[in-house]
Amino acid sequence: MAVVGDAQAVAVLPKTILGDVRIRGIVACLAVLVVVSGSATAGPPYVSDDPEPTDYRHYEIYVFTDGMNGRAGTSGASGIDFNYGGAPDLQLTATVPIAYQSPTEGSAVAGLGNAELAAKYRFLHQSEIGWDVAVFPRVFLPSGSSVVGDRHASLLLPLWLEKDWDNWSTFGGGGCEINRGGGSKNFCQAGWVLARQVLPEFQLGAEIVHQTADTARGHPSTSIGVGLRYDVSDNFHLLGYAAPGLQHAAQTARWSWYASVLFTF
Repeated sequence: MAVVGDAQAVAVLPKTILGDVRIRGIVACLAVLVVVSGSATAGPPYVSDDPEPTDYRHYEIYVFTDGMNGRAGTSGASGIDFNYGGAPDLQLTATVPIAYQSPTEGSAVAGLGNAELAAKYRFLHQSEIGWDVAVFPRVFLPSGSSVVGDRHASLLLPLWLEKDWDNWSTFGGGGCEINRGGGSKNFCQAGWVLARQVLPEFQLGAEIVHQTADTARGHPSTSIGVGLRYDVSDNFHLLGYAAPGLQHAAQTARWSWYASVLFTF
């Protein structure tokens, strides 16, 4: 999923008020751009992320599997997504996937995919301006296998926003990925989610995602997905997501999915 952030005072306005007004204006403009281009619990299972970092000195560990199916076959990955609250408003992330490809013609292959390293920093808060805003740069390392994944590194630079009220949460944004190597090319992605806490332990949401082509002869894609999260306990959670493709589905993904078990402590 997945663009989605942080004067001199004039004589008649205090400096803090003027700064607050300007920040509100910037965030409002970003929110409008995100919509046009496309509870505090958010992020997975959706493609779009959220600006809320893992709590300071706490852990979030996802054991996940995801995939997509198109005309060329089925591909995806299973692995571990490790998150740690390294400081207030700072989340450190490492993801290790075992990727697989099962082409329509030919043999299935699997191997170590593109591991990820990332850091999420929330620099604006709902208590201050009505929205949480964060950056979440993410480095994709070259694949550890010669048969799956990209053999070059890439860098995703996204901005994420979120607003919560009553039992509702809306979040999203996006960014662009520097993705040069082989037949790949730079691309951008934007997404937005609306979720509701239906029960104290159950959240349901819907998402729209758009991505430009990520290969020289590729196609842009758009999908609408449904996600859910069930809190079995304070430390054990189940997540799921499914999305049919709407644009160039045969060439990109007729269906995509995600499922995970989340441990928090």
